Amino acid sequence: MKFTTTPIVSISIFICLLFTTTAFSQITTPRGSQKATVSQTVGTSEITIEYSRPKVREREIWGKLVPYGMNNLGFGTATASPWRAGANENTVITLSHDATIGGKPIKAGTYGLHMIVNENNKATVILSSNSTSWGSYFYKPEEDVLRVDVTSTEIPHEELLTFDFIQVTADSATLALQWGKKEIPFTISFDVTNIVLTDIRNKMRDQPGFNRQTWEQAASFALSNGGDLEEALTWINNAIAGQFYSKQTFNNTQIKAAILMKQNKKAEALAAMDEVMPVATVLEIHRYGRQLIGQGMTDKALEIFEYNAKKHKGTWPVHYGLGRGYAAKGDFKKAIKHLEKALQNAPNPQSKANVQANIDKLKKGEDIN
Repeated sequence: MKFTTTPIVSISIFICLLFTTTAFSQITTPRGSQKATVSQTVGTSEITIEYSRPKVREREIWGKLVPYGMNNLGFGTATASPWRAGANENTVITLSHDATIGGKPIKAGTYGLHMIVNENNKATVILSSNSTSWGSYFYKPEEDVLRVDVTSTEIPHEELLTFDFIQVTADSATLALQWGKKEIPFTISFDVTNIVLTDIRNKMRDQPGFNRQTWEQAASFALSNGGDLEEALTWINNAIAGQFYSKQTFNNTQIKAAILMKQNKKAEALAAMDEVMPVATVLEIHRYGRQLIGQGMTDKALEIFEYNAKKHKGTWPVHYGLGRGYAAKGDFKKAIKHLEKALQNAPNPQSKANVQANIDKLKKGEDIN
């Protein structure tokens, strides 16, 4: 690794003036490099960066103002220091939950952020357990918690040093330092599902656990995000029966059925839905029938549409459902017959237009599902 020595006279004068001013000043005046804070939410986790923003001011930054490699800054206790990735105090990064940076694990907490900038578009990001020192003058490598090698890229000129979240996904964010014509990015990832499920389990032991909707939301989240299906089934059963807040509804029964389907327990899933049909609304039954078509269960879908037509005779959209049910079975003639009835009791112009469009498609021999 490259080590260089920078001139110490001007640095020493600057440091003396800085600490003299800080020690005796009773007023607040503007800084040359203004402070900034930027945050990003990933899932339910927070990433926060606190840093100072020097300007380029027509100076040569990379390899000059920010020397390559590790350097003796001519002040403090460190003889080989990285760059402080900013100005003034430590640049500080705070992670609300355990994460990974560049694939390496890092615990939740607050860290000093440093960088080793090298030639050939290479850099090393360092997180230090010491987040309260001034810059990198007192840097100790034994306080490193994480080091990640990254690749820098060339960008259009950025006058002010900037930290920006340049890409955000459901479980990660790419944070980039941008200054001059260089960008140094690194990706921070969270195990969002486990973080949320851990929080859910804790909240269920307190007041939120006395609410049926909490158990429904928990089961739904686990189902949709790769959680433990047996745990999800226990949660939704708790919402349906057995507790003072329990109540069977179409919504929570549908969640239960979806869990059972994912466990390959099709018969149990269909039986659960049959049980709740008497309390379901006309629209809930209609949507369930369409869901069955989407799952390829056309016989069961037609059975549900017929049940809806019998229970809610003449009500929109029972004939629309029957039209879709017969179309899914390939009986376009019966489908058109029911869609023409649906056209007569469609509740608004948009619904009428949708029904008519489906009639037109069926007459051309095109399926509507």
